[in-house]
Amino acid sequence: MSEAPIAPPANSSRLSAAVKAEIQEAYRAWLGARDFKPRRGQREMIAQIARTLTSEDDRIAVIEAGTGTGKTAAYCLAAVPIGKSLGKTVIISTATVALQEQVVLRDLPDLKERSGLQFDYALAKGRGRYVCLKRLDDRLRYADSGEIPLFESSEFRGDDSVDNSALYQGLLQAFSERRWDGEIDSWPEAIPREAWSTVTTDHRGCTNNRCAYFKQCPFFQARNRLEGTDVIVANHDLVLADLSLGGGAVLPEPDDAIYIVDEAHHLPEKTQQHFSASGRIRSTQIWLDNVQNVIGTLTQRFGRPDELVNAATRLADFGARAGQTLMHLDEAVADLPFEPRDETLETCRFPVGQVPQALSVVAKTMLEPFAALADELERTHAMLGEVQEGKREWERGFEADDWLGPVGQLQTRAHAMLGLIEAYSRPDPEGAAQARWANRHLEDVELVSAPIEPGGLLQEEFWSRCYGAILTSATLTAVGRFDRFLERAGLRGRTALRIQSPFDFPNIAQFVVPPLNSEPRDFEAHTDEVAALLPELIGAGPSALVLFTSWRQMFAVLDRMDQSLRPLLKVQGEGSKQALLEAHGEDVRAGTQSVLFGLASFAEGVDLPDDLCRHVIIVKLPFSVPDDPLDQAMAEWAEAQGRNPFYELSVPDAALKLVQACGRLIRHEGDWGRITLLDKRIVSKRYGRDLLASLPPYRLELSPQRG
Repeated sequence: MSEAPIAPPANSSRLSAAVKAEIQEAYRAWLGARDFKPRRGQREMIAQIARTLTSEDDRIAVIEAGTGTGKTAAYCLAAVPIGKSLGKTVIISTATVALQEQVVLRDLPDLKERSGLQFDYALAKGRGRYVCLKRLDDRLRYADSGEIPLFESSEFRGDDSVDNSALYQGLLQAFSERRWDGEIDSWPEAIPREAWSTVTTDHRGCTNNRCAYFKQCPFFQARNRLEGTDVIVANHDLVLADLSLGGGAVLPEPDDAIYIVDEAHHLPEKTQQHFSASGRIRSTQIWLDNVQNVIGTLTQRFGRPDELVNAATRLADFGARAGQTLMHLDEAVADLPFEPRDETLETCRFPVGQVPQALSVVAKTMLEPFAALADELERTHAMLGEVQEGKREWERGFEADDWLGPVGQLQTRAHAMLGLIEAYSRPDPEGAAQARWANRHLEDVELVSAPIEPGGLLQEEFWSRCYGAILTSATLTAVGRFDRFLERAGLRGRTALRIQSPFDFPNIAQFVVPPLNSEPRDFEAHTDEVAALLPELIGAGPSALVLFTSWRQMFAVLDRMDQSLRPLLKVQGEGSKQALLEAHGEDVRAGTQSVLFGLASFAEGVDLPDDLCRHVIIVKLPFSVPDDPLDQAMAEWAEAQGRNPFYELSVPDAALKLVQACGRLIRHEGDWGRITLLDKRIVSKRYGRDLLASLPPYRLELSPQRG
């Protein structure tokens, strides 16, 4: 596989002279307005994207653009003029909502103002980020009456002892007064997940234009703004959700879109999460009871029409049979050999994803009643829709609108459980790979099924359907190769381009491994040594970022450290991530030393330039947790193919995470600082050479190791 860009023959490209000139002029104007000098890597990226998107056939490219390349400007300058010339919408997909907002609020306005390009853009988020005015109104209207059980039982909505009525009243009032747009991310305070889940909905719970609140609906207002927009900024979760609904549900049809997948290294993992299935036994039994309560009350409210009475009778029968199978499932699960993972969790993983026969037999018996439940709920939902539209006459028909959402929510849960049962009742086809395991929590048992390698799903759902796609990130290679990413992304064999960072790393950053006595596998000794070394490493510098791989070790180090340092520390979990970063910034700018303690979420996507981070301290190489059932299944799958899972999976994945963690240090060309790794294995183990080779060309200071 070549890592150099290969320009297609001239007759295979539809890049017109006019569009090429438009791109070049926009780039010159943007550079001039920003007083920037052209960067070779940025020009190279623009050219590769332009060639790819105007190709006659294969319009997918993978580009690793090192920190400082200016990849957002590069892909916008190339894709936006091409998208407009072809009549295609450019969809920029980021890993998180926070990155979405950065692109929308900072990068695109800057580009539009300074490049001369004429385009419009909009932010797209999933339905669950917006309030459902119908559910919010119902929450307030029925809060005290208990007249109809419109809402799921406490198992699904959180602690009933918490009274959220003041919050809901505040949300409704702020929306009515146009002080709030109905989006969770724009509410000034954090809204508890349990409180928010009862006032938002999904596609099955939404009645669309049949809802009395449709014209005011924040989600549909936001979606309407996407119509005819040149550039839409979404995130990976929304893109995957839209594709799984057939495409065009929220975003444009895939074949009418050019996708820019930014932070593309997250896409395979996001795909695994999106196409996983899980369900808890006890909570499903509670849900079955809730189905009976909702449908029974609904039947009474509408004067017991024959078709609804018949539906309620059938649902009661299906529910009773489903409940019996759940009891048998509970009994089968009780005999599984669970192994403890922590104080509150035990796991039983099924080797090669093969479910024990006793469990598989029970799952097969569950298929028919749960499928019948899902079908009957769908028919009931359709009847309600007909009543709401005036096509069917029921007593108190004006209440149909109130019930469409709740019955839709029941449908969603039925289909989710049915998907899990199907995964446990049917063996994988030849060559398919699913990881399956059971988690026993304190009060319930959860069954899980997840795809081991998501590449096939991405090929089927994404690459075969879209007009074109550019996958980019600062970290796509591992141990110097694209192989691991291309395999997981379903793009094996594709040409990929690697653009080196323009930063002068040898002169602005050093990577240090001090002499160490212990190895991380000796938890107590390593934790003692880390706690002893940190005071000196933190020193008197303005700031540091200390990165751990587990909560357990982070808290153990905190307990062992000199407590005089405690006031300097901003520790993950002691406040929201954003609050900790803001407090850190305020202290550093005021001349007060500040140190961040965090885990993986602080190792990526955190921008700490200049004095905000002069020293990154990495406590341990970021290998995956050895007892993670999905990672174990992936290793097993690779081994069955005659591969070495440690060197082909674990080492590349750790290398990628290490590069991301080190990337917190240097954020621009004038930045400088030091990285210290407190893990001797990078020097003492053979795979350490591969990890070191993955790093940018820092100035290395590797001490001989003790022991």
